Amino acid sequence: MPVFSMTGYAAVQAPLEVQGHSDQGAGSLGLEIRSVNSRFLDLALRLPDDLRQAEPGLRELIGRQLKRGKVELRAGIESAKSSALPRASVVLLEQLLQAQKSIQAHLPDAAGLSVAEVLRLSDQPRSAPQDLQAQLLKLAQQALRELCSARQREGERLAQMLTDRTGQLRDLARQAEPLVPQLVEQQKNRFLERWSEAMALTDGSTPPQAAQDRALTEATAFAIRIDVAEELTRLASHLDEIDRLVQAGGEIGKRLDFLIQELHREANTLGSKSPALELTRISVDMKVLIEQMREQVQNIE
Repeated sequence: MPVFSMTGYAAVQAPLEVQGHSDQGAGSLGLEIRSVNSRFLDLALRLPDDLRQAEPGLRELIGRQLKRGKVELRAGIESAKSSALPRASVVLLEQLLQAQKSIQAHLPDAAGLSVAEVLRLSDQPRSAPQDLQAQLLKLAQQALRELCSARQREGERLAQMLTDRTGQLRDLARQAEPLVPQLVEQQKNRFLERWSEAMALTDGSTPPQAAQDRALTEATAFAIRIDVAEELTRLASHLDEIDRLVQAGGEIGKRLDFLIQELHREANTLGSKSPALELTRISVDMKVLIEQMREQVQNIE
């Protein structure tokens, strides 16, 4: 399965259908849908009154297609007479006049209709198609297909980025592995030199073998303190799991987020155990890469 991002956008438009046929003169139905990252599926629908009855169907349709993300859907009807002033029929004018007289008979102070108000009332659709809900759901399916395609393209880019970062982290881990034995050997030699210097200042009451054993004991304790083999093993395991999830695809965002936290913990431990600047540098480089991964994983469904 592919990896999907939670970020995407799609906009579609189609002429209104009257009795199963497209009618350019009846206007058009427009719909746009956008999504950004969110921990859960958060839907916000912006619909005019004429389309409000389609909201339950839209929520069910979106819920079947998307699992996570903050999704905003807007829909509306655009009149075909957008480039010209509406023309009021004589029948409509008579109806408006009669309505005005009736209102002013009960409310003498009521203002009369202005020309702008008459034109606005004349521009209202006389009748709307009865199957608006079906038309809107059909248009929403098209928009969701385009949105999912956009989210898939973005998800492929994020998956490639994660794969690149896991490779770089493995390179850093390989650089860290040989450093620990070298540091332990250097520290052991340093302990032996210090004990030799200390023995030269004493009266020889301490046997040389005891001094050497003490130095080896100190070197062993030092090796235990700086041993990062366990951290490097766990880090490699987490990287393998990330690569496996990216390869498998699907709904992997939450599991990736957990693994990124574990990677950060291992990199922090590596830095805290570091007795040398080179290991510290490797730890910092790891945390920079892990932070880049964390930012992008937030967008994966």
